[in-house]
Amino acid sequence: MWFSPALALVAGACAVAAGPGYPITADGVKCRAGPSTNHGVVKVYSKGQQVSIGCQAAGLPVFGTALWDRTGDGCYVSDHYVKTGSSGYVAQRCAAPAFCRGLSAAGAALVKQWEGFVASPAPDPVGLPSVGYGHQCQQKDCAEVPYRLPLTPAAADRLLRRDIREYTTCLAAMLNAGVRLNANQWNALASWVYNVGCAQAAGSTLIRRLAAAKEDPNSVAAQELPKWKYAGGKVFQGLVDRRNAEVRLFKTPTSRQGFPTCT
Repeated sequence: MWFSPALALVAGACAVAAGPGYPITADGVKCRAGPSTNHGVVKVYSKGQQVSIGCQAAGLPVFGTALWDRTGDGCYVSDHYVKTGSSGYVAQRCAAPAFCRGLSAAGAALVKQWEGFVASPAPDPVGLPSVGYGHQCQQKDCAEVPYRLPLTPAAADRLLRRDIREYTTCLAAMLNAGVRLNANQWNALASWVYNVGCAQAAGSTLIRRLAAAKEDPNSVAAQELPKWKYAGGKVFQGLVDRRNAEVRLFKTPTSRQGFPTCT
């Protein structure tokens, strides 16, 4: 399924009344233009300074915390540095961005091809239990999966489309509104993040170069994606081939947009 919600970008969302003040817990805390350390710094807070929270959004994790607070100054600070008294939401959610949350047909086909179908939980090539099209089990016997095991291909497809939203959301948080990616570029990146994980992708040169929005994305992808060919410290031919396929999809022209708008 292809998702294209007509919603405002995170960086410009949250025109809401600010809530009560909360203290900043460290000195030099950076308030950024979006919910990610890849976004530019708008201002810096000192320890004990009170900030109001207009809304909160999911973003790039900081010390395990993926929640970001949009302060009364119109910028985002990691909830890790704000003493709200809760690890969850204390304000309304910021309006969601308009990037494509789901996969296009080409993106889904690519992920399925390289993940392969597994009906019942089994170790993947590096020994992690997984099921369906690359769903890594979070509980014993993948008890968190909301479909009967063994999975049918149709149920595995539904599970993939549920899972992928987590990865497209974190991918969007790593970038900024100055980056322009078409649907094929976006789906190729979604496949890569689904494979390597949000934490690994966040610290990558690939994301830093794309987020800077100073280079041709096709050139960046062609140079950086093939580097991600290792598992357990060894080169895997399957990863070499997958990265090559992702580069091909990334460089395939299309008029459809994937980020920051979805068409």
